[in-house]
Amino acid sequence: MTLISALEKIHFKGLFGDHNEKNEKDLLKLSEIKNLLIIQIAQYKNSSVSIKDIKIDNLNFYKEALKVNSNNNTRILWNGPSCWLLVSTKKELLKEVIKKFNNTDFAITDLSHSRVIIEIEGENAKEILKKGCPFNFNELDINKCVNSAFNGITVTIDMLDDKPNRIRVFALRSFGESIYHSITDACLEFGYKNI
Repeated sequence: MTLISALEKIHFKGLFGDHNEKNEKDLLKLSEIKNLLIIQIAQYKNSSVSIKDIKIDNLNFYKEALKVNSNNNTRILWNGPSCWLLVSTKKELLKEVIKKFNNTDFAITDLSHSRVIIEIEGENAKEILKKGCPFNFNELDINKCVNSAFNGITVTIDMLDDKPNRIRVFALRSFGESIYHSITDACLEFGYKNI
């Protein structure tokens, strides 16, 4: 099966917006992140299993709102009460998840092909998101995430780094082009480079 990018027909490399006479390293960078394993893990209300006892890729599942636990390959995002998103470059983790999370206590859903991920990198990355999202991005720090809406589209936002700011925006694949146009439109005033 061939993976077809959600942004294949609209994401082109190059410089866009107000980039003239600006140092290229100061521009925002936009990229589509592809080929990641994305699994939603939801614990049933009647489950008595302690999530503290389960680790995937040596990572615990935080029960604290907005928290992300991560290593070089995998990020586990708190996605709501008793619900997490596991995002990884290691596709083989799906087998480990299925083995460790029994179907009587957890619902496991592979979302890998149903999401588009846009990564925004640069000092003004939070400013882009402030234009279309009601969340207070001054409170978003490294290894925190939030579920919200960006210009009416439901998104999950994950802060990967703060030197410079590097943020991933997850949306339903069917809204891929809409969210992409909203983000690139917000980037025009700063100038941006598609990579």
